[in-house]
Amino acid sequence: MFKSMDSKQKYKVIGIMSGTSLDGVDIACCTFSNNKKWKFTIDKAETLAYPANWLKKLKEAHTLPAERLAALDVSYGKFLAERSNDFIKRNKIRNVDFISSHGHTIFHQPENGFSHQIGNGNVIHAGTGLPVIYDFRSLDIAHGGQGAPLVPIGDKFLFNDYDVCLNLGGIANLSLEKKKKRIAFDVCYVNMGLNYLASKAGKKYDHNGTLASSGELNKKIEAELDRAYLKVRSKRPSLAREFFETNIQPILDREDISLQDILRTFTESSAKEIAEAILDLRKKATVLCTGGGAFNSFFMYRLIERCGNEATFIIPDDEVVNFKEALVFAFLGVLRVRGEVNCLKSVTGASKDSSGGVSVGF
Repeated sequence: MFKSMDSKQKYKVIGIMSGTSLDGVDIACCTFSNNKKWKFTIDKAETLAYPANWLKKLKEAHTLPAERLAALDVSYGKFLAERSNDFIKRNKIRNVDFISSHGHTIFHQPENGFSHQIGNGNVIHAGTGLPVIYDFRSLDIAHGGQGAPLVPIGDKFLFNDYDVCLNLGGIANLSLEKKKKRIAFDVCYVNMGLNYLASKAGKKYDHNGTLASSGELNKKIEAELDRAYLKVRSKRPSLAREFFETNIQPILDREDISLQDILRTFTESSAKEIAEAILDLRKKATVLCTGGGAFNSFFMYRLIERCGNEATFIIPDDEVVNFKEALVFAFLGVLRVRGEVNCLKSVTGASKDSSGGVSVGF
């Protein structure tokens, strides 16, 4: 099926990613080459903010009946196709091999055997005329895995100069090599909680952690968050909206404590969870830090303080910080067309490594 692709030495791919924090659609045109070692460039990349109507649709999608969710899957596929066409036209991009799209997660319940991302790949293909790879999680879940995290294969091949790769998105996750195999896991919520709290103050996010830095640590809230994370520290399941809404959000909705104090406490709690996770696995680590949280100067200050001299945090150029996940999903597509492993059992807990992703238009 991929005969025209599997022996190439260079690929131009558009990666599309929409994360749990609903910041927007990350779209990146990336070039990959392989001469004994994988190399990449991010040629063009943008975050396309969601219009208010789409924010509302995506926030409410998990409450829809089956028929309306199926319709939204198609509608969102058209939305991604239109944005892709506009991105390609405005940036005068030529000779794209294919689109590799994560879609937007509505349900992630590997314990029940499924994870569902909307953004129908057939619709994206029909709308753009380009081959598309999508649905990267389902095969791993069918093999008994969590279907997440998927970025560690990119860390292994594209960012292996660092001891630890830390992503500070809606959810914080990290990956590293241990005993000659890649391990990775979700740690805690970061921007999902910070943005949720900032929205109570009428803000999209807490710029540089200004509101959080003006608050005081609340020991009671800290203890409640600590108890909530007890459930994930031992098993390290993949985190998603469901756990946040059930276990974290009620703690953040306390009305008898100031918003600034809750923000400060949530910041401290997340920094503590991440620092402990890193230092439990690696001392004197060089940590590559990407994702929107890397721009939150107060959060980074608290994280660095928590790690002391045991970790050195490296924040790369803005393009890598902002678009690493879109880059890696483009790379997952490259591995898929080459018939190579793009999902590691050592990371997800599956019974076997796999090469996941549904293809159309090849």
